[in-house]
Amino acid sequence: MEVCVFEWRYGSEEMRRIWSRKRRLELMAEVERALLKALVEVGMIPKVNYDEVREAVKELDPSEVDELEKELGHDIMAFTEALRRRMGEAGKYLHLGATSYDIVDTVWALQFREALKLIYSYLEDILIQLSCMARKYKDLVMLGRTHGQWAVPITLGFKFANYVYEIARSYERLKETEERVVRLKMAGAVGTMAAWGDKGLEIERIVSEELGLKPHEISTQIAPRDGFAELMSNLAILSSVLDRFALEVRELSRPEIGELVEGVAKGQVGSSTMPHKANPITAEKISGLAKVARSFVIGEMENIPLWHERDLTNSSSERIIIPHQFLTLDEQLRSFKKLLKKLLVNEERIKENLEKVKCLNLAERIMVYLTLQKGLARNDAHKLVMKAVREYGDLEKALEGELGKYLSEEELAVLCSQKTYLGQADKLIERAIAYAEGVMGRKVEC
Repeated sequence: MEVCVFEWRYGSEEMRRIWSRKRRLELMAEVERALLKALVEVGMIPKVNYDEVREAVKELDPSEVDELEKELGHDIMAFTEALRRRMGEAGKYLHLGATSYDIVDTVWALQFREALKLIYSYLEDILIQLSCMARKYKDLVMLGRTHGQWAVPITLGFKFANYVYEIARSYERLKETEERVVRLKMAGAVGTMAAWGDKGLEIERIVSEELGLKPHEISTQIAPRDGFAELMSNLAILSSVLDRFALEVRELSRPEIGELVEGVAKGQVGSSTMPHKANPITAEKISGLAKVARSFVIGEMENIPLWHERDLTNSSSERIIIPHQFLTLDEQLRSFKKLLKKLLVNEERIKENLEKVKCLNLAERIMVYLTLQKGLARNDAHKLVMKAVREYGDLEKALEGELGKYLSEEELAVLCSQKTYLGQADKLIERAIAYAEGVMGRKVEC
């Protein structure tokens, strides 16, 4: 019986596979195998066939582990017992000296690595697509907006480039976090490696090389949870950046603005009762899932303060938080790629909205001109222009008043050109793209 929406609606098959029970059992077996190999190599146990673990887990059904857990009251003991029953001599030494979370936390690290690799592939596709859109529309002048009000002009390419930069920063954060979090935890009951005597560090080294994971420098019974919280937080930050773009699309697609529109498929229904509707459903889904991603952060923050060398309160919450956070981001990122592909740019409406403003959004330019070219103090110039705007509502008409003492119609006409007040926008676009290229380690080819 399907209960969780991630079983059937959200998340790719690839991400679901990473977090599936089958994959988790396979990875648990790999960690146990690596430990057996280490025990053999350091001479703590006889030369047994540690590859038996791989064969044993192939035949293992999760339901058998569940039944054993009902009897034993411990999931890792149930797992190792199920494996042991399928193994020969090597089964006698399975899990020797390890604590449960040597296995659990190392498997988390292996799953993090696999899931992050998939997320990086999504991010690179998105960064390349957004970068190309930034270049394509680098000269398309549009209204900038702050506080929902008209501001000085930007270009659509400049708008897109800001998202290139922010998403690249999330990519960078995840890479940095991966270095701290995707690590081996193999240190025994409270982290001292006592069960392995003077062989502990050597065992850790062998397991580390076998699994391709650097070890934590020190740990308690579990890996430090500040790293888990950092990873969940950085995934939520990425989620929120995607939300910011989705919100922008939703705002600019309002009929009274109509500058960007999420395209709809032929026959797609917008409303069950209003046939005229074409809703930004992909953007809204991205925004909705961001609420879920942000909520998971609190739970993982709560897992940092545990009793002494650990308690069990992190275990149950992480079974929910960690897979679902990755599945949430997976769905958002795939939806984001879809949104970019179906995004329609209404250049005519962008032009209309810009013309509607006339010169009001260029009041800053006039203030600067009055200061640098006419000798007014900056604050006096600000006061003069603000007064002119509020009294006349139109800077051309304002020339009839005090503003006309300083500016001619010809000067105002030059100052009112939207296309010539873009500053260094084109260079900033390329700088943002270069930053993304540095993070990805590859050039953007459009």
